[in-house]
Amino acid sequence: MNAPLSHTQFKNRFAQQTLSFATRLLGGLAVAASLGTCALAQTNWPERPVKLIVGYPPGGPVDVTGRTLARFLSEQLKQSVVVENRAGAGGMLGADVTSKAAPDGYTLNFIASPTMTISPIVQRTKLFDPLQDFTMLGSVVIYANVLLVGPQTSAKTVAELTAYAKANPEKVSFGSAGVGSSNHLSAALLAQLTDAPMLHVPYKGNSPAMMDVIGSKITFMFDAIGTGKVFVENGQARALAVTSKERNPSLPTIPTMIEAGIANYEVVGWFAVAGPKKIPPEIVVKLSNAIDVVKRDVAFRKAVEDGGYTVDQANPKELTERVVREYKMWENVIIKGKLQQD
Repeated sequence: MNAPLSHTQFKNRFAQQTLSFATRLLGGLAVAASLGTCALAQTNWPERPVKLIVGYPPGGPVDVTGRTLARFLSEQLKQSVVVENRAGAGGMLGADVTSKAAPDGYTLNFIASPTMTISPIVQRTKLFDPLQDFTMLGSVVIYANVLLVGPQTSAKTVAELTAYAKANPEKVSFGSAGVGSSNHLSAALLAQLTDAPMLHVPYKGNSPAMMDVIGSKITFMFDAIGTGKVFVENGQARALAVTSKERNPSLPTIPTMIEAGIANYEVVGWFAVAGPKKIPPEIVVKLSNAIDVVKRDVAFRKAVEDGGYTVDQANPKELTERVVREYKMWENVIIKGKLQQD
């Protein structure tokens, strides 16, 4: 048995226990106060300007659409939404900055789909994990491509184009905005699904590639409907099919790739808003609700539809599922086609 404590030892033991209890109590109160302040900050969000990073240069389609969204979103949030361009690596530099930002809702990314589902695979990036490092906040618009051939090309349908490619293995070529671009992979997918040999000719942008389609230096290319329809309307190119699941209102007489006989072919690009992972649920709800209100705004819809886009209603959960699905699809195309950069 232990010897009984002396009066002095008892007082010292009691004092130590009392101090320990007081320390734990004060610590608990401090944590509670901190959580209360955090919760209050989340409730009052946003209390200062929100930064919307665009990973592309000023004046391009992603930047223009992102600035349009920022203007309308500022009105809904009653706070400035400021666009900051962080161009480079197919949007990945801006995405990298976003993924490493504090998850407080004040740093967001206006992303184009290739940044999440194509570029990280092609470039073997270690900057971020597109499937793990982001909070998806809502899709904004979607867009489809259109398969365009020059006026001198004899093929009138996709079936005729692929048949010609099989019969003439070295004569069919397609242009793109560069290796790993959306229109590059749209054509690579067509070649893989039809087992038709087609030569890829990368350009520094869509415009020079389109000029060579018109001049019959290359056979075809996929271009965004918003810009491609101009060449169709003025007779400089012929549209064979659109890549969306349904026909596009801008080109209502042009069949989809599925209607043209290419089963399971659906390729659409999209622009969306994302933030770092672990953004508090209260802020996610506020942001996604604000984005939804903007998308219902008649003036916003007209602005983006005039640019060749379609407002997309995918919510954060649906957008997250889309990223996973498209990442896996393009990963198969890229690896099978040996398109990864060394």
